[in-house]
Amino acid sequence: MVSTLTRIFGVAHLNLAEDVVQEALARALQTWPFYGVPQNPSAWIMRVSRNLALDVVRREKSFRDKTVEIVALMGRDGGHEEPVFPEHEIRDDRLRMMFVCCHPAVPAEAQAPLALKTLCGFGIGEISRAFLTTEAAIAKRLTRAKQKIRESGVAFEIPGGEDLARRLDGVLQTLYLLFNEGHKATTGEKLVREELCREAIRLALLLAEHPAGNHPKTHALLALMLLNGARLPARTDTAGNLLRLREQDRGRWDQPMIARGMFHLARSAAGGEISTYHLEAGIAACHCSAVEYETTDWRQILALYDELVERDESPVAALNRAVAVSKVHGPRAGLEALAAIRNRKELNAYYLLYAMLGEFEAQLDHHEAAAGYFRKSLELVGMESERVFLSRRLQECQEREMAGLESFRV
Repeated sequence: MVSTLTRIFGVAHLNLAEDVVQEALARALQTWPFYGVPQNPSAWIMRVSRNLALDVVRREKSFRDKTVEIVALMGRDGGHEEPVFPEHEIRDDRLRMMFVCCHPAVPAEAQAPLALKTLCGFGIGEISRAFLTTEAAIAKRLTRAKQKIRESGVAFEIPGGEDLARRLDGVLQTLYLLFNEGHKATTGEKLVREELCREAIRLALLLAEHPAGNHPKTHALLALMLLNGARLPARTDTAGNLLRLREQDRGRWDQPMIARGMFHLARSAAGGEISTYHLEAGIAACHCSAVEYETTDWRQILALYDELVERDESPVAALNRAVAVSKVHGPRAGLEALAAIRNRKELNAYYLLYAMLGEFEAQLDHHEAAAGYFRKSLELVGMESERVFLSRRLQECQEREMAGLESFRV
């Protein structure tokens, strides 16, 4: 809805589009509990948004030259209870909006946050956790991004040529972050938010099917999403608590989805480019092709991680690599890999660093040290299901530590 209204009003009036949609949602929350949910909820919300926007158009002098055109565009449904705009228009508008958010005029560090806020409805808190930064920093980026859009007169279009290539990377990063938030949520009651994963996959499919996005790295990202998404049903137990890879029932993995992922991975091999999405998709493919946990090809996974950290300076990628190192060379080597992470200070407030340190220390039977790391991780974790898992690991370490002390006394 925001994308479609932005096309009609112009990119400079993005704030107006967001405001009227938010007001329409607020009215839905106020009226639906009393009058019931309408037969077509999305059409209801769009119609209210449209009427609110038309009120603004007729009132604001800035729209005087475009009033007739805008009223014609927004008033053409004739009062029917069908969606106000055809699906193909909404689809195209959403794709255009992705490229608007990733326009060169928008600072690079603000492109993905703007798209996540505008297209995906993320809150500032969710975005700040995805970027391992503060809410104040994200709020500042968003304000600057919208100001740049207004000042630069960004066109609401899908670009071509070199401009397309520059913007495509930002669009892909946005979809990647959207999927990651669904794959392992940073806030809320549910560890897995499948609706976000589905939305990321849907938008990536839309991009891959368009000539502007039909590139090897788009297919590689889509393969990564499908291969990881196929395993979502087995990631949590019936209570919503985290299940580690070795604990998952692989019979619950979505095999048709894995096949689609492998198809797009094959399509991503066209040309000579290898992106980080290719490498991550390759890692996901290794996991999906292992019939049992014990048959996982950890050496191949480590080789892919080695190349990934060469290309990607993200400390999170290096953190994940340490797991593969421990699987191939043991937990002591895993600890050494964690100690060698460049930019490790960026992980100082990241609970998974301490959870991983705890796991490696526990595997070395250093239960006191492991318990200390698990306590630190518990101080930082935000999800209840992960808190339950870490509390269980802490208790196990404490019990083994006590058992060791009793044995020593005997």
